[in-house]
Amino acid sequence: MALTLTFLGQSGFILDDGAHKLAIDPFLTGNPVAKHAPADVACDYVALTHGHEDHFGDTLEIAKNNDATVIGAYEIANYVTEQGHQKVEPGNPGGTIATAFGSVTFTHALHSSSYQGRYMGLPCGLVIEMGGTRFYHLGDTGLFKDLELYGELYRPEIAAIPVGDRFTMDANLGNRAAKMVGCSVAIPIHYGTFPILAQDAGGFAPEGVTVKDLAPGESYHHG
Repeated sequence: MALTLTFLGQSGFILDDGAHKLAIDPFLTGNPVAKHAPADVACDYVALTHGHEDHFGDTLEIAKNNDATVIGAYEIANYVTEQGHQKVEPGNPGGTIATAFGSVTFTHALHSSSYQGRYMGLPCGLVIEMGGTRFYHLGDTGLFKDLELYGELYRPEIAAIPVGDRFTMDANLGNRAAKMVGCSVAIPIHYGTFPILAQDAGGFAPEGVTVKDLAPGESYHHG
């Protein structure tokens, strides 16, 4: 089995196992580096790490266009249904949701979560089982010790790690995070989108880990 990951910019991805597609944090409209428009995204599922505008992004339009199931924190799922889209799967850290492609497990993330001033529940990381691969999207987070535990529990092969500083880890802390989760491939995210963030992933070079520094619109094939 194999998995293709296409980077949407900021923290967004499309994961494709050949039978199903999952969009994660699809922030496209208003994203100055995005190469995709919402209408370009075909998917069966949308999964969200948290509710901030640069992550929730175009979720509603994409979900409605595709009749896709939205996976996210309980409060995010409630908001989505209030906006007229009923296909949701709510969860919270520690829980796992079985899907047609595999599963989504929620982890903690050290951050905040709101949308247009509304509380959107706990921020999360997402462990995705898809295409015979375990992919850990850390979400927006600072460094915290439980990343080691998540590495032991889930043993992700690929991890998406925020390195843009200010709101998340920087590259040096991202190096520590990659070591803690024990991934063999790391993809730096949440940098270069806006001037307030670090403009490149320089310094993100965790020892013994293959770094895939993807440009928006670029894909990585695993397996």
